[in-house]
Amino acid sequence: MALKIDLTDHVVLVTGGTRGVGAGIARTFLEAGAAVEICGRTAPGPAPAVPRFSQVDVRDEDQVRHWVDEVAGRHGRIDVVVNNAGGAPFTGFADASPRFHRRITDLNFLSAVFVAQAAYPVMSAQDAGGVVLNITSISARRPSPGTVVYGAAKAALESLTRSLAVEWAPRIRVNAVSSGLVETEGSADHYGGPEQVARVAATIPRGVFAKPADIGAACALLASPLAAHITGAILNVDGGGEWPAFLQHAPGTEKLPGTAP
Repeated sequence: MALKIDLTDHVVLVTGGTRGVGAGIARTFLEAGAAVEICGRTAPGPAPAVPRFSQVDVRDEDQVRHWVDEVAGRHGRIDVVVNNAGGAPFTGFADASPRFHRRITDLNFLSAVFVAQAAYPVMSAQDAGGVVLNITSISARRPSPGTVVYGAAKAALESLTRSLAVEWAPRIRVNAVSSGLVETEGSADHYGGPEQVARVAATIPRGVFAKPADIGAACALLASPLAAHITGAILNVDGGGEWPAFLQHAPGTEKLPGTAP
């Protein structure tokens, strides 16, 4: 039986939707027929006709509430919120300032708190309720040296997901998509070139980075009626995670197909 995700007449908000993973998520929802609204701190060049862009600093609760209220007023509803905004530069924990740690926490955790809280009155008043999706990371559940506070913030976001799924049930479903490494416009620069990207990809069991569209597809699935009984879930989209380090040295493991070098 062929299944098609059709989100026509759904209004979807995506934070950080101007590039990378966020842009891939926004495109996926557009392809599913949804009306998509994205936000970011800077516009993606000339403002596109679709999705509609709003300039918002999601770390500012007043700006977030104004944006959500504006979207709800424009469309009369909000069906899906995707808390995608996030990220962190590689920085040693001891060398970073308290201000740096606070900003990373604000961007990767509190922004999702502000967006979800602002969307709640709209979603809870709708017959169909709504869906909140939080984009987390493999860093939430494994050591994250160099991005310590980022990993901790993503772990907090997963805890928020599970708790809100219970507190806001049954009208609002809350799930998370835990992303592994994703190939974006800046991957080659970040890892030091195509050759280094290939070496990093070899540490993933499937041997490749995810595409932004892979994260978008997971979001569309969780937002759709196909996932009507799924809430409080953390869906891993990471190609199998990472090869255990011992497999590089234990006798006999060289016979395993695809073992990372």
